[in-house]
Amino acid sequence: MKMNGSTHRRVATFLACALLPSMLAAQTIAKNEDKPVPVATNMAAQAPDSSGAKPHDDSFVIGNDDMLAINVWKEPDISRSIPVRSDGKISLPLIGEVQAAGLTPLKLEQDIASKLQNFISQPEVTVMVQQINSQKFNVLGQVAHPGTYVIANSPTVLDAIALAGGFRDFAKQKSVYVLRQNADGTQTRLPFNYKDVVKGQHTEQNVKLQPRDTIVVP
Repeated sequence: MKMNGSTHRRVATFLACALLPSMLAAQTIAKNEDKPVPVATNMAAQAPDSSGAKPHDDSFVIGNDDMLAINVWKEPDISRSIPVRSDGKISLPLIGEVQAAGLTPLKLEQDIASKLQNFISQPEVTVMVQQINSQKFNVLGQVAHPGTYVIANSPTVLDAIALAGGFRDFAKQKSVYVLRQNADGTQTRLPFNYKDVVKGQHTEQNVKLQPRDTIVVP
């Protein structure tokens, strides 16, 4: 069947209108394939973990003169840095005096939170030890500056001697020893031969100091 020019134009127009939606859909799909697919955000993963590890060592026991950072969530008037007094206590708004010495930071958190429940609904308390002043050691005998020093950064016997200003002229450097307090009240004597240790010999004698250790330099 032959079609004249007018019929050809009508057929072409019809086909164009019929195919236009399919062509547009194909172009849209091609464009979308180049775009990154959005990924659902895991809000639970981004939320802060209130049950995570506390920023302190729960085996540490607070002592007199330690500096504590007490933080009560959304309560800036109560949160503060405060030293442990010589009687082992601290004072906080609303609850007054609280025993701190002899407790771990975790136990002190619980005690403070328990007392605050009378004033605040579900208080969230964090206790951090900012500065350890309660754990000390002694250096006695023939050193430039005998005395009591605060344990910081895990000092060794060599560190302690340096802190005390080094040996005096007649110090018996081969006969230094550490007196260590045991849990049962007895003492252990740990020898320290300075001459050997500085030569790299018997370096096991250069022990890390513990609270209440006493270094004696004859």
